[in-house]
Amino acid sequence: MVRWLGAVQAQDYPGAKWALGLRMQRARDADIEAAFSDGRILRTHIMRPTWHFVAPADIRWMLALTAPRVSAAIAPRHRRLELDATVFRRSQRAMVRALRGGRQLTRQELRVVLQRAGINTDGVQRLAHIVMQAELDAVICSGPRRAKQFTYALLDERVPMVRARSRDDSLTDLARRYFTSHGPAQLHDFAWWSGLSVGDARVGLAAVERELVHENTDGRTYWFSSSIRTLTSGRTAYVLPVFDEYLIAYKDRSAALDASLWKQMASGDPFTAPIVVNGAVVAGWKRIQRSDRITIALTPFTRFDKRHVAAITDAAHAYARFVDADLELSWS
Repeated sequence: MVRWLGAVQAQDYPGAKWALGLRMQRARDADIEAAFSDGRILRTHIMRPTWHFVAPADIRWMLALTAPRVSAAIAPRHRRLELDATVFRRSQRAMVRALRGGRQLTRQELRVVLQRAGINTDGVQRLAHIVMQAELDAVICSGPRRAKQFTYALLDERVPMVRARSRDDSLTDLARRYFTSHGPAQLHDFAWWSGLSVGDARVGLAAVERELVHENTDGRTYWFSSSIRTLTSGRTAYVLPVFDEYLIAYKDRSAALDASLWKQMASGDPFTAPIVVNGAVVAGWKRIQRSDRITIALTPFTRFDKRHVAAITDAAHAYARFVDADLELSWS
């Protein structure tokens, strides 16, 4: 599923696991946790300055393609933090020495390593950006979790070396993945999702446009796979995680989301997650976990009829099954 989507935004780790689970058949949270621990999926900074899940087979060429843009975007922040190429070289040499031989360390353990190497790690942001740059430079990536703590491992020990791709091949593959898995989508959506320039996004789309079909609606051109199906079933509901690809992967979200209503909804809590019925966001939800019981608190935009309620209830139970917990629904 990660390879099909290309990459999956994953700074909210439990939500990112659910983003995969709701797109798979009979998946459980434990299954995806095991895949992460085994290194069958990795979590790193790869597109836009945030974490994504990515497949090991894709991590090297995607980093080569997208990391320079991410590094350029965060360069002003690096200057304010007094981080430069010299600091990054010294810090990455220290990390390689500490992680060599299959070791995995948490971020706080890496802080100790860096401090011993004479590198200033004062402040949360300075350490975070030192580690992020090591991810972007293909030095480190995710290791298995230790209890609930994330660890880092050497990318070269986690992922076998592969032959480098040409830039054009990488643009073509990324465009194919995006429009096949995320279509219907516009050119500017692809540029937003990938973090590429619009010019590079256009080159990628041009290389695969014969494999796609497109439609023009209200002056917008949408590209998608010819195998896409139109769903005509009844009320279809999804309890989506925060930052789900269904919304975060598009610059223009107007077809699925009333931005003004959502702004009111999320003003009290930016981590409110969306509920979608028949393609449109109709409510927000929050999760409260207590031992083996989970409460989902829902806040609708409008009054629901019985079919809405039934569809959303089914979707909430699907999430509870995924995390292997009893469910309690709370309706505002």
